[in-house]
Amino acid sequence: MLVEPSAPVLAVDGSRTRRCIVSGEILPEGRLVRFVAAPDGQVVPDIEAKLPGRGMWVRAERKAVEHAAAKGLFARAAGGPVRADSGLADRTEARLVERLLDHLGLGRRAGDLILGFDQVERSLRGPGAPAVIVEASDAAADGGRKLQAAARASGIVPFVIGALSSAELSLALGRSNVVHAALKSGRIAERLVFDAGRLGGFRPLKPWVWAGFSEGEAGKTG
Repeated sequence: MLVEPSAPVLAVDGSRTRRCIVSGEILPEGRLVRFVAAPDGQVVPDIEAKLPGRGMWVRAERKAVEHAAAKGLFARAAGGPVRADSGLADRTEARLVERLLDHLGLGRRAGDLILGFDQVERSLRGPGAPAVIVEASDAAADGGRKLQAAARASGIVPFVIGALSSAELSLALGRSNVVHAALKSGRIAERLVFDAGRLGGFRPLKPWVWAGFSEGEAGKTG
């Protein structure tokens, strides 16, 4: 049965799925980005999936968004003339980055965000280990190795995000030279992981990998 791009379907585990207009695959929303046509006909990314209009879902990958824009697939899915230019993938990436930084800012205001190398290392070695580690994409390798050692010693595998630069983190959090941060378990961490998974289609997340560790274990904290 043909499923319209905007029609949600429930997967076996209860998560909502949609059909990608590029591949035709039915995928969880966590692996897709919703797009809509603005009143002027310009296709825009709807990262929060809240904008009015017919949703057009694309796998959260740069190549998929570029292909949809280049081949006129948005117009086909919309059933009318809409415009998607070559900068759409860049704008989608920028909105995803903004979304992640918003989550981190919210985590800081809620008291769930840990900032600074020493504090993050201490949290990894103590009770109630953080669910997410944020490491600047331009961080020195030595710091990451020490934090990995702390995680291994505690027997935990946090979800690691290494896709944001120190400048991006510093600007968003209102603090200079932010390189390492950690987020406690909870709803904000869940949202951060959800959107980080989508950003991974546009920027490398740089997860921690070591002997006996598989990337699929990321997020295990106990």
